[in-house]
Amino acid sequence: MPHIALELGKQAASFGVKSAYGEPQDVDGASITPVALAVTGFAGGSAEAGEGGTGGGIAVPVGVYIRREEGLRFEPNIITLLVVAGPFVWIAGRAITRIIRALKK
Repeated sequence: MPHIALELGKQAASFGVKSAYGEPQDVDGASITPVALAVTGFAGGSAEAGEGGTGGGIAVPVGVYIRREEGLRFEPNIITLLVVAGPFVWIAGRAITRIIRALKK
């Protein structure tokens, strides 16, 4: 594995749009394209004892695009929306509470 960076570069060329948008599927006359937030990372190193490398990634399903005769529309993944909205609502609530306390003084 003397050229691990070159091998990772060749494989990374297929990431990007292909990892964020899945292959369209036809279901009951509608074309469904899954959408995800994809993050990947790689690391490589060299030491006196040998060489090494690692990589990993995660994909979070965001929703799907649905194409029918009426047109194209996006349907979000409700579970992902709730997971993201939970901390956002908590932080917004804390901020509003602090603003109200500051205005009362």
